[in-house]
Amino acid sequence: MSVTVSKVDGVTILTLTSDPNSPWPPLCQILKNLCSSPVCCKVSQHLRRLKRPSEIVLGTLQIMIGLLNVVLGSILISQHDGSWTMSYTGYPCWMGGLFIMFGIVSILSDKYPSPCLVIVNVILNLTGVAFAIAAIVLYSISVSNLYLWNICGEPDYWYGHHTTPSLSPEQMILQERCLEAKALIKMLYRSIIAVLIVLSVLELCVTISSVVLGIKSLKSKEKGQTKVTD
Repeated sequence: MSVTVSKVDGVTILTLTSDPNSPWPPLCQILKNLCSSPVCCKVSQHLRRLKRPSEIVLGTLQIMIGLLNVVLGSILISQHDGSWTMSYTGYPCWMGGLFIMFGIVSILSDKYPSPCLVIVNVILNLTGVAFAIAAIVLYSISVSNLYLWNICGEPDYWYGHHTTPSLSPEQMILQERCLEAKALIKMLYRSIIAVLIVLSVLELCVTISSVVLGIKSLKSKEKGQTKVTD
């Protein structure tokens, strides 16, 4: 399939010629040719002249946020306590990986500002907005569902064990100290989740800013082409 682009009276016309011998469906052929088209993938000198250092800063921030999500999330998951959704799905780690990928694409779109890469960056950051909102919701739920199961020998009400064994005075003192340590660990876990919530809010702001910058760059490119045509 070949793609040709022509402009007549300010109207852009795309002509697609399918390859009947290709085993791929027409939609895949269209996507393949659009991605390999020099019109789409060629580095735009107009976009390069815009000099968007803020895109590099935003991409670096996304990578740092992703790394912190992976590190702090691994600490919470490795303890096998806390929210069961976090332990079984491991969403802090793979969400952190996605944030790192969004940051790498943002940096690449600034280093090699082709129209295709800028559009991909905008689409990925729009997806990042949804993931950041989901992360905020999931982390907020994890704060209220945080449990440390039966680490001090207290009665396990979850499984119906309501009997309290008789303890000697020394054992009661040890249990009180264990409960104090348990409360401290729970506070530490909640502090880590609070940091993850703040990072997710920051990721939301960064992705929105990156989307706005990408759209402005594409609009400025269209305005530059219109002026040249006039």
